[in-house]
Amino acid sequence: MEAETFTLILDLMGTFAFALNGGLTAVRAARVDLVGVITLGMITAMGGGILRDMMLNVQPATFQDWRYLAVAAAGAFIAFAFSWVLHRMAIPIEILDAIGLSVFAVAGAIKAMNFGFGPVQSMILGTVTAVGGGTIRDVLILRVPSVLSEGLYAIPAFVGAALTVAALELELNGVAAAILGASVCWLIRVVGVYFKLNAPRPPRVEPGNLQG
Repeated sequence: MEAETFTLILDLMGTFAFALNGGLTAVRAARVDLVGVITLGMITAMGGGILRDMMLNVQPATFQDWRYLAVAAAGAFIAFAFSWVLHRMAIPIEILDAIGLSVFAVAGAIKAMNFGFGPVQSMILGTVTAVGGGTIRDVLILRVPSVLSEGLYAIPAFVGAALTVAALELELNGVAAAILGASVCWLIRVVGVYFKLNAPRPPRVEPGNLQG
């Protein structure tokens, strides 16, 4: 399978997963109508990829291939149409979100490597691809972004991107590298959700302690 075709498949998988999750998040966290749900779902699905492509100094794939828009809109519409059923499925939706996170982290890292970026830059762009859309969505609905409040959100994305880059640097097959990175990212995220794990937080400061 060619690198471009494989990256496209990963991107579309992540796009659908994040559009569905973004639409459901909009239904749960904000009083928005059909347009709002679809808009927020599409932003969640495509925002990270747009940021990545801007950093790669290329025209965003979203505006070059109609399939991105179609898949994102379909995922968001499904979230709106079946929200009355899907909102009860907290765990499956978290698992779906973890799939989107994993796929985008890997796809972003692979695309950066294909454009000749170095390992560190590719890891960063993979992470940005995975968390960018959700961050923009959370800002729009006036919520602290998940990437800043959930310690095991950006971390698994970075780990997945790093493993993918490392595997490619060791000349491992691209598909195998992607499966490795995505699997580890997904596992870390799911374990974090199940056990409610977070990165260390700063000690809580009481208001009285702020006075000199």
